[in-house]
Amino acid sequence: MQTYQLQSHPGFPPAAIKTIEARIIGADADWLRVRWRIEGSDRLVVPPFGGKGRADGLWQTTCFELFLRPEGGGGYCEFNLSPSERWNIYDLDGYRAGLRERPAPREPQCSMRLGSSFAIFDAAIPMAAVPSGISAMGLCAVMEERGGVKSYWALQHPQAEPDFHDPACFAAQLAPPA
Repeated sequence: MQTYQLQSHPGFPPAAIKTIEARIIGADADWLRVRWRIEGSDRLVVPPFGGKGRADGLWQTTCFELFLRPEGGGGYCEFNLSPSERWNIYDLDGYRAGLRERPAPREPQCSMRLGSSFAIFDAAIPMAAVPSGISAMGLCAVMEERGGVKSYWALQHPQAEPDFHDPACFAAQLAPPA
């Protein structure tokens, strides 16, 4: 599977994080598995375990995001996944419009592993919560480091301010499940 190099928004540089890679590590009839690898994670703020379940505002600290746009239309789906194991999935009718929670028959499974200089975040998303006919994908991350430093990582940043919802951020393709 292809590995994507995320770019830090130039207006919000990280303190110690050097690179973030994201990749789809598996897709079958049951699960879509995504992995983010963070190099230079020794100052990373990892939210404490919050109990499984939906939560809003996860992007206010370290959070991993996936955006999927189905073919035909301006709507898209946003997945917010936290190391706290909290999550949320939203449907939007268009650019930041018509936000509502997307049904999920099972909860996504999230885990974070910390090494001496890197971290790995894995997420398994129930395929039943993934829209069909995906035409574009965006892989993103919000990183909070000690001292309140926040950086915003995406495939590209077309605007002066970070905006993962910008259609230009949907710069990857999701292969159909095996």
